[in-house]
Amino acid sequence: MVKLGIRLRRAQAHDTPGSTASAQVPSAIFTRTLRGRFNLRWAPNDASPRSPHYHYDLPLAAWPTKIFNRNHDEPAQRPRTRTRRRQRPREGGPPPRGGAPPSSPGAPQAGSGPQARGGGAPPPRGRGDFRGGPPRGGPRGGAPGGSVIYAENIPATIPPRLSDASHAQLIRSFTTLKSDPDRPLRPGYGTLGRPITLRANFFAVRVPAGPIFDYTMEITPKTDINRLKARIFFLLEQSAVCQPMLGYIAHDRSQRLVSARKLPQPLDISVPYYEDGETGPRAGATVYTVSIKFDKELDTESLTRYLNGEVGSRDYNTLPIISALNLVLQQHPTRTGVRVGKNKHFFPTADEPFRLSPGIIAFQGFYTSIRPTYKQLMVNVNNCMTAFIEPGNLAEALLAFNRNSRGAMPTLPKAFAKSIKVTTTHLGFKMRKPIKAIASTSARNTFFDCEEFGGKISVENYFSRKYKIKLSHPADLPVVDIGSAKRTNYIPAELCEIEPGQPYRGKLSDIETANMIKYACNPPRVNAIAITTQGFPALGLSPVRPPTGGFNIGVDTEMAVIPGRELPPPGLTYSRGTANARNGSWNIMDVKFHRGATVKSWWVLVVRDGREMLQGQTDPQLKNLVTKFREKLQRSGMQIPEGLPRLLATPPLQNLQDASREAALKEIRKVITNTLAAAKNIKPDFILVLLSYRDNYIYPGIKRLGDVDLGLHTIHMQLHKALGDERKQDQYLSNIALKVNTKLGGINHLLDPGAMRWLTKEKTMLVGIDVTHPGPTSREGSPSIAAVVASVDANFVQFPASLRIQRPDPNRESKEMLSELRDMLVERLLVYEKKNRALPQRIIVFRDGVSEGQFDIVVREEKAQILEAFQKLSTEARGPKPYRPLVAIVICGKRHHARFYPTASNLADRNGNTQPGTVVDKGVTAVFDFDFYLQAHAGLQGTVKPTHYTVVYDELKLTADELQKGTNDFSYLYARATKAVSLVPAAYYADLACERGRYYLNDFMVDDRTTSSGRGNLDREAEKAKVFEAARVAWGAGIHSDIRESMFYI
Repeated sequence: MVKLGIRLRRAQAHDTPGSTASAQVPSAIFTRTLRGRFNLRWAPNDASPRSPHYHYDLPLAAWPTKIFNRNHDEPAQRPRTRTRRRQRPREGGPPPRGGAPPSSPGAPQAGSGPQARGGGAPPPRGRGDFRGGPPRGGPRGGAPGGSVIYAENIPATIPPRLSDASHAQLIRSFTTLKSDPDRPLRPGYGTLGRPITLRANFFAVRVPAGPIFDYTMEITPKTDINRLKARIFFLLEQSAVCQPMLGYIAHDRSQRLVSARKLPQPLDISVPYYEDGETGPRAGATVYTVSIKFDKELDTESLTRYLNGEVGSRDYNTLPIISALNLVLQQHPTRTGVRVGKNKHFFPTADEPFRLSPGIIAFQGFYTSIRPTYKQLMVNVNNCMTAFIEPGNLAEALLAFNRNSRGAMPTLPKAFAKSIKVTTTHLGFKMRKPIKAIASTSARNTFFDCEEFGGKISVENYFSRKYKIKLSHPADLPVVDIGSAKRTNYIPAELCEIEPGQPYRGKLSDIETANMIKYACNPPRVNAIAITTQGFPALGLSPVRPPTGGFNIGVDTEMAVIPGRELPPPGLTYSRGTANARNGSWNIMDVKFHRGATVKSWWVLVVRDGREMLQGQTDPQLKNLVTKFREKLQRSGMQIPEGLPRLLATPPLQNLQDASREAALKEIRKVITNTLAAAKNIKPDFILVLLSYRDNYIYPGIKRLGDVDLGLHTIHMQLHKALGDERKQDQYLSNIALKVNTKLGGINHLLDPGAMRWLTKEKTMLVGIDVTHPGPTSREGSPSIAAVVASVDANFVQFPASLRIQRPDPNRESKEMLSELRDMLVERLLVYEKKNRALPQRIIVFRDGVSEGQFDIVVREEKAQILEAFQKLSTEARGPKPYRPLVAIVICGKRHHARFYPTASNLADRNGNTQPGTVVDKGVTAVFDFDFYLQAHAGLQGTVKPTHYTVVYDELKLTADELQKGTNDFSYLYARATKAVSLVPAAYYADLACERGRYYLNDFMVDDRTTSSGRGNLDREAEKAKVFEAARVAWGAGIHSDIRESMFYI
């Protein structure tokens, strides 16, 4: 412990952002809240020379939030200052104008965002610019220096366009339109819950008055190489013809250009090609011609009528003009930063990035997207993080990744290597090339035919003789192939520089993911400040940068203020008593499962994987743990035999040569099948599998063995969690008990009857649908996996699943729409009929994983298959009347960037997030469509993210209150937790089922090979077809019949 003397002075007028102030408080003991974030220097204590103190200089905004006195009993009081209230740091810029865009012509005049006032500097910017992101916000998400609420002291006034009368008028106008279940009109706005006022990360946009001119672009001679096209368009912008236009044109570097002015026609611009690093085109260089041809005018007046909700504009296609406006707003950050995907821009710098692992770093960026809302065009701006490949010498990257290798030639993970583009300079100029493959041989041992030097020559000798380059790693590092599909071109790794600004396309490891979360997990106030103070200048929104100003587009610098509501939690019932949800969670210490499952027999399998924490069946720790687990199941209300179950253990499985654990899985199979044979094939109700830690091969392998091959429920327990202190152990065992009871058909808890009435008034089945796709680390040609789950009971607790694999669409790596939805839904309906002796009269489908651009495809393709399933069940055996239940389809969107911020402390949780049950259906939602945002769960850390629900088909004529409250209540019925979840459970279960399906094909989904060998397109397609066929064979008949009607995936 160190005593600190700190002097506080009032900030002076000449203080600059980032300047420090000193504070003098009684000697106090600082705890770890300092976290090394402040500059330390030694200084004598003038007040008490006998007791020297440390002296800290720190920004006022970074003042630690916990200062403890000597007794450690309670926090010491923060020193009072004489700084007047109006001098507090300003977060929100000028007072809000009700969300209206700036009225003056040209760019908004609000400057570059909020500025510091009076008594301090603006909040710290992490590691500077975008290197380290925004400040972390102190302990448990609290904001440094006090309030956890963004712009709490700035009035939040809901604009007139969002008044109840305005919305009521809009809904009345809809009654003049024909009612249609396809893409239904909003039936009304929700009324239930406590009204609240929120800020949202949406900013008002002024629509330009005149038309926008839309053009197509074509390159001659044609090229499909993205790197080459990007360079051509870069050179196009440098041309004398194009330079004067840059203030009023925007283009996508591919096929489209939009302009605020009419361009001359025809417009053909010659672009002599040369590489970056060359001073100009060489003799004989290729000259490309970019032809810019007029396509159409985009009328902004039609967009205004749509925004105003005029019923004649309901079918107006907003996509052309919205995408044009997005092009304009994204032009500046695309030129100055790195674009990832369509809407994310990052601004990496070379110093002090956040390191996720050797060779992989992370940067903060910002997402932007124009959104049409009622009476106002908005731009959604949000923080985002992504991983990048660390720039530097490729040889150093190889050495860093292979520090622990045992003599093999160094290489890179496949997902890492396939992402890399490198620069070489040995030709006298910079040449950028993607890595096609990393060889398994060094420069000394790699040979090729060379006429110039009279036959075969090694890569080492070639570079020595041709370029006078002596290699530092001729024998210990591999060469890399930067050639084409038809021709190899080997080059030593040490002559390759990894280009900066390259996103990492692979899947992050568990450690990398944890580091990313640590970096990205900032409280809402901190993220909001980053958007307005860092995001706006970087994106060219304030001050406005070309070409936005040239299009006469203005963007308000104030976050939108919108109305919202807080829905109350439902009542929860157990076998004995009830539980009260508070902040989205509840305690089950004194209650029992509503219906406990019966266990006749169970086994325990100890997997000795070389890191074992137990020494086999006789270990006393094992017997103690198993006994505690049995007692936990009994106390929870399950029926289970007294005494110890059958205890099994594998032989030691550690084998350094068995990287994919194939031999280990054979041993595990052998132990289980031998025990089954000894038990005369009488299966236990479940096997408790004890692993020291999560294993990316053994865990999926055991799930496949149990679910597909043997028809056995397996429950995994990680010993490093199970053998912890008693409090943590009890919680961990409780969580596993929830899974066991659900798998075996029990009911953990129910909602009170009132919360379920909207579903139980007629026989209703809830359906969840999702599709998961191969990742960057999967073998090319691996299938997508589709899941359909559906309720089978009147309590909406049990959701068995159907799984299928499906071939990707032609020329794509995945397929989002389900190919076999009809048959999968028939399976679910037959199980429902078996359990209930009748088919459901209503079906509500919650569809996950669909982007907004695919909504119409869902209605067209998947709805058709749903109706075909009903036809297939309309047989004479069920009566002469065709089976035709009413159907609603709701899309559940998590891949959005809408965030909501409380406007007062009493509306927030301790981290500054909105409370569970927050629902928003005004201000930032669609004009005509039936959609809303719902945050049913509590945000444990970082900034909480709601789910966006959109009704795309509705024969049930659901009301806003029914669906909003019903979805919020249903979020408390997730079987695996005593918390409300962020996604409606039907969709959540479908996601879990998809993930389980990935485990069955783990050998295909996790491919540890390095880069491909650069085959031609025909060979590549043939190889992908072989991989898919092999996966189909491996999938076999799917889920074993013994567990098919259970929630095996939970």
